[in-house]
Amino acid sequence: MAEQGTTRRRALKALGVTLGAGAFAGAISPIATFTEGLTLDEVLQKHYRELSADELARVIARLEAETRARYGAEVTIADDRPTEGVQLAYALNLSVCIGCRRCAEACFVENNHDRRTHNAYPRVFEMEQGTMDMAEADVTYRHAVPAEGHFYMPVQCQQCANPPCVKACPTRATWQEPDGIVVIDYNWCIGCRYCQAACPYHGRRFNWQRPELAADEVNPDQGYLSNRIRPQGVVEKCTFCLHRVRRGRHPACLEACPTGARVFGNVLDERSEIRWVLEQKRIFVLKEELGTHPRFFYYFDQ
Repeated sequence: MAEQGTTRRRALKALGVTLGAGAFAGAISPIATFTEGLTLDEVLQKHYRELSADELARVIARLEAETRARYGAEVTIADDRPTEGVQLAYALNLSVCIGCRRCAEACFVENNHDRRTHNAYPRVFEMEQGTMDMAEADVTYRHAVPAEGHFYMPVQCQQCANPPCVKACPTRATWQEPDGIVVIDYNWCIGCRYCQAACPYHGRRFNWQRPELAADEVNPDQGYLSNRIRPQGVVEKCTFCLHRVRRGRHPACLEACPTGARVFGNVLDERSEIRWVLEQKRIFVLKEELGTHPRFFYYFDQ
């Protein structure tokens, strides 16, 4: 839990003492742009886990008003909490993924991504059959799929049980929730990008500019820790569509998959599909040797 009474200002001061003046200045160079135009209330806002119910309600009302003013869109930002007795995990059948990137397209729309850069959380690697060398894979292919002699490996945040990104964050702006989802308090991120450097899966990215979205492109159904429009100057990541899955729905990328390659659910539920996959298939995780213990599993039918 965040230290009681801690503010972003104190966290920045502590970071400066730890790094020294030169390193500190380099680490937070994007922050000057990020903090420009912020109100005092925004700068001194408490950490998400310190906010009372009334304080959080006021923060959410402010964010909804800001979205209305900046993007011309009426949105509802919910505070979706984890359910006790739930541990969420993802599995992907590489034998049936065809590399169509519909998962990325669905993520793009669902999670209010910047329209200028057209980024999404899933990246799809086109791999030559018979190899697992991701360094030789192509993530920018533009030809028809599936291509002969290739298979496809979508990669996004692995929601590690031992997440190095969380350990790297100097302000505790990112943490792991009880259901396994690693989240970010975007109003507490200072943009140092330490978490981005620590992630071995390239699952995080930095917002160099304020996201661009037209009013009719904004998904109005938003979550505070998930798909609300992220501000400039912060790092963002996949949250397994937290605002959907904690309400009993599937992630948007799963619903969009035309081949049924994606499986998601509660691994503590013995009757769940994800539990069946983990028990019946020969699964593997990326970069197992690093000890991050991903909650994102891959398998082939054979």
